[in-house]
Amino acid sequence: MDSEAAGSRASQGGGGRAGVLAAVASVAGFVDELARVVAGSPAGSSDALAAGGDPLRVFADDCLDGLAVQRKLEAAAAAVKVLLVDGHIGAVAAMEDPAAGPGWAKGREMASVAEVACVLTIGERAASTLIGEAQALTSSLPAVLNALQAGEVSWQNTRVLVDETTGLDPAATTALEQHFLDPDAPGAGPGGIAGVLAPARLRCRVRAWRERHHPDLIEKRHARSVADRRMEYAPDRDAMAWISIYLPADQANAAWNRTRALARGLQGPNEPRTLPQLMADIGATALLATGHAPNADAGNDTTGHRAASAGPHVLEPGTTLAGPPVPRAQVLVTVPVFSLLGATEEPAVLDGHGPIPASMARRLVAGGADSFYRVLVDPRDGAPLEIGRKSYRVPEAMRRWLRLRDGTCPFPGCSNHSLDNEADHLLAWHHGGTTGITNLAQPCPKHHKLKHTSTWTPTPATKNEPPGWTSPAGRRYTSEHQDWEPPHWPPDILASNQSILEEALERFLLPAGS
Repeated sequence: MDSEAAGSRASQGGGGRAGVLAAVASVAGFVDELARVVAGSPAGSSDALAAGGDPLRVFADDCLDGLAVQRKLEAAAAAVKVLLVDGHIGAVAAMEDPAAGPGWAKGREMASVAEVACVLTIGERAASTLIGEAQALTSSLPAVLNALQAGEVSWQNTRVLVDETTGLDPAATTALEQHFLDPDAPGAGPGGIAGVLAPARLRCRVRAWRERHHPDLIEKRHARSVADRRMEYAPDRDAMAWISIYLPADQANAAWNRTRALARGLQGPNEPRTLPQLMADIGATALLATGHAPNADAGNDTTGHRAASAGPHVLEPGTTLAGPPVPRAQVLVTVPVFSLLGATEEPAVLDGHGPIPASMARRLVAGGADSFYRVLVDPRDGAPLEIGRKSYRVPEAMRRWLRLRDGTCPFPGCSNHSLDNEADHLLAWHHGGTTGITNLAQPCPKHHKLKHTSTWTPTPATKNEPPGWTSPAGRRYTSEHQDWEPPHWPPDILASNQSILEEALERFLLPAGS
C-alpha cells in the first residue's frame, strides 16, 4: 500500500492526511497573527503610538496580545501532534497482515510506541500515554479535538477532559464534552468552561460533574472504593518521607480542616513555624503520641519547637479499634431536601471536595456534624439565595453563604478554598458599599493583598456569581462560576394540590397509613 492510500485510510477519526493539513494550516494562521502582533501592526498599537502614547506601554500591551495568540498557537500545535501520532498508528495498523496472530500485533504495538518515543525524545511510558490520548480524541472526543485545533482549549485542559472521560460510556462522554465546551455557559469563553479555567480548577469541575452524572450511582462506587482505604509510606530525599491516607471524603475533609484550624490557632508573633510546618507537626504528634494528646505547651518536639495540640486520643496497644466518629470539625455540606428526606439519592456537595453520596450526607446530619448548615436553594437551578445590609461586620451566616457561592478564592485560577479566605467588601463601606452578598467576596490572603496594593480591581458580583477582575492593563477576566444544577425531584411529588414540602414530609416522615 502506498503512502497516499495509507494516509487516506488511516486515522479516520482525525481525517487522515487532510485532517493533518487542516491542523497545520491552523498553526500557520496563528504564526502569521503572532508575527503581526509582535511587529506592532494591529490598529490599536498604531493608533496609540500616533496619538503620542507611551511606547513602553504599547509594547507591554503588544506582549500580552502576543501571549494570547501564543496560547492558541500552542494548542493548535498540540492538535497537529495528536493527528500525526494517531495517523502514524492508524497507518501502521492498516498495513498489518490480517492473518498475523495476537502475538505479532502486540509486538507491532510495542514497536510503534518505541518509534514515537524515539522521534519525540520522550520515554516509552509517556509515548504510550500520548498515543492513548490521541486515539481517545480522534475516536470519542471530536469536539474537544476541534476546540484544541482552533486554539480555544489548551493541551493541558484537553488532557484533563480525556482523563476524566476514561471509563464513561459514549453517551456520558458526549454529554460531558458538550457541557464543558458550551460557549453559552456562565463565565464561559468560545471554548466553553474548558477554555477559561486553569487545569487544576477544570479537573475539580469535571470530576464533580462526572460524579453527579456517572451512569453508575455514586453510592455503589463509594461502597467499592471505601474497601480500598489505606495508609501509604514513601521515602524521599534528604532523610524525609511522605505519609498519605486514603479515606472517605467526609473524614479526610474534616481532618484537614481541623488540623488547619489548630495550626492557625498556634500562629503568632512568637511562633517561627509556617502554617504547613505546624500542620505537619500536629499530624505527627497525633499519630505518634501515646496515652493522651499532649498540651501545646507541654514540651518541645525534636526540632526544639513547642509540641502542637493533637486533639484526639491515641489508642494503646491491644485496645479495640472502633469505627471513625462522625466528623465534627468544619464540615460544610449542602444536601438537597429531597435527598435528605430519602426521597431521592441525589449526591450532596461537600465544601472543598465536591459530590458525596446521599447516605454520607445523611450520616453527617444525623451525627450532628457541628458545621452542617441547612441551605435553602432555588429548586429551579439549585443556586443559593440572597441576604441584605445591616452593618459593616459580615455575619457568620453570610460568610458561610459566600463559601457556597464562591467555593474558592474568586481570583482567576486560584484554588485556595474558602475556609481560609477573608470576607471583603468589593466597594468599600466608607465609599457607600453594602454588607450584602452582591458586594462581598472571599479572596485568599494573597489576592486580598493584591487588591489593596495594586490596580487589580474586582468587578461587581451577583447573588449567584462571584466577581470578575480587571487587570492593570485593563483586561477583564471572569472568575470561576459554580456549576449549579436543578435538584432531582421524586416521582409523582406534584400529584396533589399540597405544597412540595407538605407532600414530601407526609410521604417520607409520617408513619404508613396515618
